[in-house]
This record gives sequence, C-alpha cells and structure tokens, in this order.
Amino acid sequence: MTDAMSPWLDVRVRDAVGSTNAELLADPRPWHVLTTDHQQAGRGRLARSWETPAGTAVALSACVPVPSARMPDAGWLPLLTGLAVRDALVGLGLAGAVLKWPNDVLVATDDDRKVCGVLCELAPAPVPGDGVAVLGMGINVHQSRVQLPVETATSLALCGLEVGREEVVVAVLRALAHRHRQWATASRMPALRADYAAACATLGRQVAIHLPSGAVEPGEAVRVDEAGRLVIRTAHGDRTHAAGDVVHARLSA
Repeated sequence: MTDAMSPWLDVRVRDAVGSTNAELLADPRPWHVLTTDHQQAGRGRLARSWETPAGTAVALSACVPVPSARMPDAGWLPLLTGLAVRDALVGLGLAGAVLKWPNDVLVATDDDRKVCGVLCELAPAPVPGDGVAVLGMGINVHQSRVQLPVETATSLALCGLEVGREEVVVAVLRALAHRHRQWATASRMPALRADYAAACATLGRQVAIHLPSGAVEPGEAVRVDEAGRLVIRTAHGDRTHAAGDVVHARLSA
C-alpha cells in the first residue's frame, strides 16, 4: 500500500493456500498480511470449513499487535474487523451493508444475505507481555448464485457492485488500520463502540440465541456491552452472551 499512514509492512499474495489464518499463525508477525487467489481449506467459527472457486473471492488474513495494556479489550478485535470490512465495502459503493453480531457482514438489500465472514485468533508474540492477533476474513466478490455454498450467502457482483479483488483488499486494509488505531487507544473506545452499534442490524431485532447445549434463548437484542457481548431482553430479564459461547444468533423476520 502506498498510503504514508499505512502500518502494513508486507502484503503477500499466494496463488493458493489451505487457510490464510493458519499460515499466519505459524509465523505471526505484526503488520504482515496474506491473501490468496484460492483458499482451499478456509476456516470459520466453530471449526466450520469451506472452499471458494479460484479467483472469485477475497481471502485475507492480517496480523496485528495486541499490546498487553489492551488485552482486556481483545474481545473487540473480531467486531472491529467486521466493522472495518463493512466500512470498506460501503466506501466502494455497496448499498445496504450492515453487521450481524458479532462480525458477519450482511446486505440488507439482498434479504440479509451474508457477503463476508470473519475469524480472529490470538497468537503468542516475540515481545514478552504483548500478543498478536490474526484477523481473517472471506469476502464474496464475483460469485454467481450457484457458486455460493448456501442460499443465505451473496456476493458483491450479485448486489450490483462490480469491483476488482485488489480494490477490495486495499480498501479493507485501509479501514482495518483505522479501526485498529481506534481500538489501540483506550480513550477512543466509546467512539468505536458507537460506530459499531450504528452499523449493527442485530440491535432492536428479535433474535434466537442457539447455545452449545442445544438450548435456544429468544429475546430482543438491546445492546452490545463494553466487552463486545450481546445483551438480549428475555421474559426472564436481560441476558448477556459472548460470541465464543454462542453457536448461532439467528435474526427473526
């Protein structure tokens, strides 16, 4: 990237890899990025996996520093990653891009179909006391409806946005650097939380929280708390759920 304010030190492009996250986790260096034309063993939350047709999507992972002083807010890293992708896609001209808690990017104008998923993972860092995080994302760019793995997915092309994958990568990295700078300064967290809440279509909606036990808890999503957890209002009072403790957060019609 040519932006003088960009913190990114290296952006590697590979023809094909299994998982961009796994590659960076094996050698986690802050401000290094890996993207590929063909991700063959992509990973999502709860060990979900997928493969996209070559040349149709952006599979990208970025390694960022996690200073020890900011570790208490590390739960916001997946949320700010989704927000950064949404920022980038809106900037490129995508209408109707919203967030579903915690970090899916949906397109409201295409029946809330998913255009991007995020997987963030913490890793040890060479500097004692500090850490690094690998922020991974898969963005559907050129796929046709039949090339998508599920009916609830969409692509930028299907939403009427014709844009090159390189343009998407540049826009996402610029937005991600901005949101990370915001997160890295504790005094700027209220602004980050407000921006996230403004973009999150989950809030104010009826949701069904699917838990690992198989239980389903319905309620109204009322806010995201300071730790990035979703607070839902149920018949038995307000309940708080962390992303790592939830299998699905289904939006009701």
